[in-house]
Amino acid sequence: MAQDDTDFRNRAEQCLSYWLDVFEQSEGFDELELVDGVLQAETEDGRTFVLNRHNPLRQVWLSSPVSGAHHYAFDGERDGWFSTRGGEAMKARLVADLAAIGIEVGENV
Repeated sequence: MAQDDTDFRNRAEQCLSYWLDVFEQSEGFDELELVDGVLQAETEDGRTFVLNRHNPLRQVWLSSPVSGAHHYAFDGERDGWFSTRGGEAMKARLVADLAAIGIEVGENV
């Protein structure tokens, strides 16, 4: 079943809020801000991760200082956000990128 705009916005906001909570509970971030569908997370050494809601394509986009740009669409069958290029889970990409710069986010992510 295709997502409607309201469903997409709700899922995207849940995703961004989830990652804000994960980042807040992790050590290594200097600044965190979630405003109007854009989450910016700056590490203590000045690297910036950005997650943003992209309404026209119904995607969440990630800009990572480790691995670059990624686009994710929600997959209801797998109940999560997966890359539009290759199918990698957003969760796996973010956890790996954070670990690569020494930020551990815990086992319950």
